[in-house]
Amino acid sequence: MSTKYIFFTGGVVSSVGKGVTASAIGRILKERGFAVAVQKLDPYINVDPGTMSPYQHGEVYVLDDGAETDLDLGHYERFIDISLNRVCNVTTGQVYADVIAKERRGDYLGGTIQVIPHITNEIKRRIGLVAKTTGAEIVIVEVGGTVGDIESLPFLEALRQMRSDIGRQNTMYVHVTWLPYIGATQELKTKPTQHSVRELRSIGITPDMIIARSDLEVDEDLCKKIALFCDVERRAVVPMVTTDLLYEVPLTLEGLGVGEYILERLGIKARRKPEWEPWKKLVTETRRQKPTVEIALVGKYVELHDAYMSVREAISHAALAEGVEANIRWVHSAELEKGNCWEILKEAQGIVVPGGFGSRGTEGKILAARYARENKIPYLGLCLGMQLMVVEFGRTIFKTDRVNSTEFDRSTPYPVIDLMPDQRGIADLGGTMRLGLYPCELQPGTISAEAYGVELVQERHRHRFEFNNAYRKPYEDAGMRFSGISPDGRLVEIAEIADHPFMLGTQFHPEFLSRPNRPHPLFVGLIKAVKEQAGL
Repeated sequence: MSTKYIFFTGGVVSSVGKGVTASAIGRILKERGFAVAVQKLDPYINVDPGTMSPYQHGEVYVLDDGAETDLDLGHYERFIDISLNRVCNVTTGQVYADVIAKERRGDYLGGTIQVIPHITNEIKRRIGLVAKTTGAEIVIVEVGGTVGDIESLPFLEALRQMRSDIGRQNTMYVHVTWLPYIGATQELKTKPTQHSVRELRSIGITPDMIIARSDLEVDEDLCKKIALFCDVERRAVVPMVTTDLLYEVPLTLEGLGVGEYILERLGIKARRKPEWEPWKKLVTETRRQKPTVEIALVGKYVELHDAYMSVREAISHAALAEGVEANIRWVHSAELEKGNCWEILKEAQGIVVPGGFGSRGTEGKILAARYARENKIPYLGLCLGMQLMVVEFGRTIFKTDRVNSTEFDRSTPYPVIDLMPDQRGIADLGGTMRLGLYPCELQPGTISAEAYGVELVQERHRHRFEFNNAYRKPYEDAGMRFSGISPDGRLVEIAEIADHPFMLGTQFHPEFLSRPNRPHPLFVGLIKAVKEQAGL
């Protein structure tokens, strides 16, 4: 069959849930036997989020091929259980950089470069690459932001043109909007949705489906009103009430007939009957009352939980698999340095220290690692969390606080963490780290090998600094095991403390490969250790 495209736009407000909705519909289509991929079109001018502040953008999600992407790609991969590639996240910065590079080379033969057709053609070319590189039969494309944003206009124009280019039967437009609640009159209002759709139609796009997000139940009269004023079928107005469990969204949309309507609109038939029992079991088990374990997440961006989206989800996936509820306690590492938040850390049954950049809050993370080591609290360090675990251990070996990473102290006499050799001399910060999927050999008889149950694994990386191999022997003599090593023997991938129930750090980011129905083995290992200590 011809590749089918479903385009998602947003209205009224941003952060309305387009990413989760697109992911859920991707799962619905996969359940019917179709190969699905999802692409995010981000209107910002940054080339990618790799150099953006987590406070502004949230988590930077890394793919197998090393692309630094929007956190919505994490939703896509977790919900649909697929692996995406770099063409699945397009930014205005990428598009303009490519078009300008072509102009400088003379590819346009002296022509005047304009938004239409040059920018829109480049956007359409990148949309077309998704099916070519992933083999997807149905490509879901989400446009970031909301209709009316000036920076989104070239993307929306490209989507409008797609209908003419490949035919109405191969394109579908889904508009996700918000129904605000007016407390004074105690009613949900559809007028913002009507204005949003009018704005979309003025661009030349008429939505085939409207997903109306709301914090309250949406009655039938309201759905009929939206259908009437926005010129869509009543069946295509989908009320989507806020849920406290994201993984329930596919089941909700399935129950509202969204899957059947989409297939009918695109003129295709399901390859198989959806098998929702495992997903229903997942949701039921998540809602079931379970024993609670206290997990402290010690980070430097904890004010914005989205900065640790994948870490949070990976902890929840592992807890679910182990039949417990993880209560994540957010601890700002800089506050630990001031003597604050220690009561939270001391109540924790497990500690997770995620990645980050810059010196702020690093000493607090070191204090968390020391507390976990000295008090035998299960600990999982991710990237920087592993490096600072190594720094803390080195300070006990060499009996000095001068032990450090050269990222934070270039003059340290004990550079136990140092810049990777191939990173020296690099001037540009964007897209130049060790990024993407790399192999790791596990050493027999270690916590890591037991957790994984295999000898070789592939994990996603995002770092410039690594363990300094000049210090391997003193560390091993003091009781640290390097349980995961790159196949060439050059890079320490996993470090663990031998005389500890579970104290382990990874140079890679295991959280990016955790799935709700396939939790990551190291997060499962952490939760198992917590349960064992708690007698659960």
